[in-house]
Amino acid sequence: MKSVLKIVKTGGKLIEDKARFQEFLKDFSAMEGPKVLVHGGGNFATEVATKLGYETKMLDGRRITDANSMQVITMVYAGLISKNIVAGLQKLGSNAVGLCGADGKSVISRKRPVKEVDYGFVGDIEEINVAFISSLLEQDIIPVFSAISYSEEGEILNTNADSIAAEISKAMSREYETELYYCFEKKGVLADAQDDDSVIEVLDKEKYQELVEKKIISDGMLPKLHNCFQALENGVSTIYLGDSGLLQKNSIHTKIVE
Repeated sequence: MKSVLKIVKTGGKLIEDKARFQEFLKDFSAMEGPKVLVHGGGNFATEVATKLGYETKMLDGRRITDANSMQVITMVYAGLISKNIVAGLQKLGSNAVGLCGADGKSVISRKRPVKEVDYGFVGDIEEINVAFISSLLEQDIIPVFSAISYSEEGEILNTNADSIAAEISKAMSREYETELYYCFEKKGVLADAQDDDSVIEVLDKEKYQELVEKKIISDGMLPKLHNCFQALENGVSTIYLGDSGLLQKNSIHTKIVE
């Protein structure tokens, strides 16, 4: 029987709320068994970019990344946020290491080709280094991945954190039973964006398509849920979305099913 590996992705807004994020780290640290943490930080990167006078452009919930933006993202994601998370986990007795995709050739991607839109320094994931990640887990080390991958040409590339979490989950399912958790500031997928209590507790693909057509699901939730259904179709056993209480299963949340 395969061991259960939990891959948890946390979003930028949750990271910005220091009190809630400390609770999140406690709940994450308390999860039993091997685990991986993937983090974003887009809002903070946007804030830093604005202070530096750089414009941030988004399209369908995805960031268009020019050279200036890539510098900011590298500093914020792989630097400040990553190291603060690792320090917080060490304080809780969880041995962790902060990584971007270039470390250990862990997340290899290719620069997104220019078609209708030039996304700039954005990477589409091609390969996950399962052996490297497994070697860390076998040493009881928690990999903490920022939303950065790299190409074989040596480019550092901005890569959607939801996608990184999903691709790691799919790849690691060859050796583990993988569970994927998307933690953010909401309780789950909402039927009404203005009502935080309108959580859809079970969401299948048919219902998802219906909500997209009605424009109930949009922006950043679109790539997140797209990744969820792709992951279910490619070996991931279970997927949950919700706030930090999700990790200890003590709050209402959304479960994604096929």
